[in-house]
Amino acid sequence: MIGSQELLLIFVMVLLLFGANKLPELATSMGRALGEFRKAQREIEYELSFDYKKQTADKEKLDRIKKMAEEAGIDTEGKTEDELLEAIQEILSKKVKEQNV
Repeated sequence: MIGSQELLLIFVMVLLLFGANKLPELATSMGRALGEFRKAQREIEYELSFDYKKQTADKEKLDRIKKMAEEAGIDTEGKTEDELLEAIQEILSKKVKEQNV
């Protein structure tokens, strides 16, 4: 961790390198750069959390579809979500037709 003596030494070196007139400009540009960095960091964190939530929701949806298919007696092994939905739809259509007869 940087102590007060190290910070003072760094400040003196910056003062000697850039001069007293350039310090406000340097501080402003550093502040802007830090602000941009934090903004980008927040955006990345938001995107990552959004992607995680989407993946979790997609997995939960697939799990529900598989459960419905298994309850209907459909083999779920190696089938995609669309194939399972199509098979469930076929079974439901057959049941509706049987009830109407």
